[in-house]
Amino acid sequence: MMNGNFVNKSSKSGYFGQIFEMFFRPLIHSPARSSIVVFLFLSLLVGAFLSTRLLDYSSNVERSTQQAFSSVISSSQMATSDTSQYTNSNNTTSETPKKAHKKIVIPLQCSDDNMTQTCPAGYPEKLELDPDAPPPPTCPEYFRWIYEDLRPWQKDGITRDMVEAAKRTANFRLVISSGKAYVERYQKSWQTRDVFTLWGILQLLRRYPGRVPDLELMFDCVDWPVIAKRFHHPNNGAPPPLFRYCGDDRTWDIVFPDWSFWGWAEIHMKPWEFLSKDLEEGNKRMKFEEREPYAFWKGNPFVAPHRMDLLKCNVTDRQDWNARLYIQDWGKEAQQGFKQSDLASQCVDRYKIYIEGSAWSVSEKYILACDSVALIMKPLYYDFFSRSLMPLEHYWPISVDDKCRSIKFAVEWGNNHMQKAQAIGKTASNFILEDLKMDYVYDYMLHLLTEYSKLLKFKPTISKNAVELCSETMACPAVGSEKKFMMQSLVKGPSDTAPCSMPPPYDLAALQGFLRKKTNAVKQVEKWEKDYWSNRTQQQ
Repeated sequence: MMNGNFVNKSSKSGYFGQIFEMFFRPLIHSPARSSIVVFLFLSLLVGAFLSTRLLDYSSNVERSTQQAFSSVISSSQMATSDTSQYTNSNNTTSETPKKAHKKIVIPLQCSDDNMTQTCPAGYPEKLELDPDAPPPPTCPEYFRWIYEDLRPWQKDGITRDMVEAAKRTANFRLVISSGKAYVERYQKSWQTRDVFTLWGILQLLRRYPGRVPDLELMFDCVDWPVIAKRFHHPNNGAPPPLFRYCGDDRTWDIVFPDWSFWGWAEIHMKPWEFLSKDLEEGNKRMKFEEREPYAFWKGNPFVAPHRMDLLKCNVTDRQDWNARLYIQDWGKEAQQGFKQSDLASQCVDRYKIYIEGSAWSVSEKYILACDSVALIMKPLYYDFFSRSLMPLEHYWPISVDDKCRSIKFAVEWGNNHMQKAQAIGKTASNFILEDLKMDYVYDYMLHLLTEYSKLLKFKPTISKNAVELCSETMACPAVGSEKKFMMQSLVKGPSDTAPCSMPPPYDLAALQGFLRKKTNAVKQVEKWEKDYWSNRTQQQ
């Protein structure tokens, strides 16, 4: 009910009423006071309104800044996410990181001193190639001679009787069966030629497990080729296949890398992998124009008459043929620790002479590697790489019948054409140090043996006198320089790259064109020589 006691129903209402009566009622009855109160009241309202608007503005600014910052963070996260998705889409192993390829290293497993050395089991039976390795390169040009060396057997293949016929002069029979080597020896070779030849073949098996096919062959470690072409006319059937270090145009012997690539213990000649690096460093010691302007040769002249004849070209008080020739006494060198036979320290002459010994000489690659102009006496023999050398590109041809005058003209020409002479020396050393590095030596061996095995018309068999050979049975009991060079040239484990790809064989026109180019280059030099000496005669 509404009545006059409303104000008194609550103590709080009473208080507010009292305050109203005390403060506001007097203002009502006074206009002046009312104006002041109204002004103050409106001022408070306006101030409150502006404060509220300012707080709202600050809040909006803060909210906008937070939203902008959140937008930037979100965009960055989205960009990172997109990049991650792009990377993942191009990486097949996004969830599991790809493991780096690791090359396998398998050390020798030598038995205790009081135990007989055997061939250990467990060596990998096939290659594990690096999946990220580039495709193998094409083999150097000289690999094409493999087809030419095997041409006599291309038509009808190789029979067992043919192989047995090659036994007459062979030092050993080699059988490869399921990746293992078996050797039957017939006669010991000169020095350790057979030892390091077999060692090189064992390293090939370590380098390319599962890639060397089953085969059977005869190997002759003597210098001179013996399978004469005149006794094996095409109408008489194919000749016996016999492997050796060199051949010539009159024989059918199959050329194979020589023992010195793995070291020549008797004259303390390092394995080629290390010696080639020494020669490369030796080339840097002296610039071509700073080298001695003469033709240098150092060797054993007593192995062949034409070497003895070369000594006539040495300098004397009466005549200087621009040659500096020295006799190599290997017995004395051995006593003095081979201090005077460091090949890398001999790359100090602008010209170096190569002359064959009783047949071809292993010194050829050392001479060609020296950045000097190789003066090569017209050779009768070739090894596995030298047939691809071109006169006036890799070397300067020297007359065998008129050595002294030919050497003098070559040196005079080179000293008057320094840039051209230097280019010949550099082309030769690049060829030797790049195309003849050990990777390619092993690849040549592999391709040669592979092509040879394709021609066999019989199944290779291990004879009762054959003995299994492996790196352990050869290197573990070895001593002295033999052991040192074997350990230096040991293939540490299977290759993780494929061998180089064989180039195609020569067609007849290309081969004839190549041989014609070589002949014409020699004739050009002979003409220059003739004109040179003719002019000198007229001037005298």
